[in-house]
Amino acid sequence: MIKGKSASETEQSAVRVLQALFPPLLLVLFKALLAPIANGQLASMMVARATALSCQWLMGTCSVNSVTLPNGKSLSSGVLICSVFNLHFTKTFELLICHYGNCQVFVEKCKYLEESKCLGICINTCKLPTQTFFKDHMGVDLYMEPNFEDYSCQFNFGVPPPPIDTDKALKEPCLDICTNARRRRELGSSGGPDGLCPQV
Repeated sequence: MIKGKSASETEQSAVRVLQALFPPLLLVLFKALLAPIANGQLASMMVARATALSCQWLMGTCSVNSVTLPNGKSLSSGVLICSVFNLHFTKTFELLICHYGNCQVFVEKCKYLEESKCLGICINTCKLPTQTFFKDHMGVDLYMEPNFEDYSCQFNFGVPPPPIDTDKALKEPCLDICTNARRRRELGSSGGPDGLCPQV
């Protein structure tokens, strides 16, 4: 993080970067026209697929988690979108979207977290701003669950994040590989309260 910037300022800067990646009219139209369909569940399915396809350069290998249909078959949400659009727009369409609209993207090992080696950077420049961006600028709820042991991350589109004070990712200690945490241990300082990352 930039020296002199608070976690909140860093998060706001990251949201602005995400906004700049899209033509402004696209975000406005997506939020106004697509996000309201089936209570945002169609939009959740669409952004899950787009995230998995377009963000591997930053996060590493990722895939759209499958959904289980009532007949027991497993189906990727991207395939589900195609299947749904081949149907006539009937109650069947609405039922499929409503039951399977919460989509997930699984990042096997996040390159961003692995390279930054910092829980605070993950939280303040990725998790919180990405959740904010999707909700505020695309109209899609997103709850990201980074795993700080194996560096995987689960994106849960269509799922609102918990309040900040109850989000378990914000209550994690510094990563073992964090160079600042190692230095604090050498100096006998724990950093934040209870060894939590002081950057969060």
